[in-house]
Amino acid sequence: MSSEPPTQTRDWAAVQASPEFQRLRHRLRSVVFPVCALFLGWYLLYVVMCSYAPALMSTKIVGNVNLALVFGLLQFVSTFAITTWYVRYANRKLDPLAGQLRDELEEARA
Repeated sequence: MSSEPPTQTRDWAAVQASPEFQRLRHRLRSVVFPVCALFLGWYLLYVVMCSYAPALMSTKIVGNVNLALVFGLLQFVSTFAITTWYVRYANRKLDPLAGQLRDELEEARA
């Protein structure tokens, strides 16, 4: 149930079609989709290499540490790096646009 009185209902389709919302959506998608595809490709490479090149992946690097273990650990490193980078990107590029859009919607509501 909406907390807004019926006289103040918004046309959310109009908000979604607004240039500000479209710019925000474009910025989000232009980053999220390519980064997601790259990360999934990186993970798929790890799985494929472990499945189809076990001799290469069992190559010892240092002591009992082999290439597969290094690849696996780099999956975690890349996850944290992507997360850190995305938070900074969102703080610089997405949050100001979202805040501006929210402020405009709240002003229209008042």
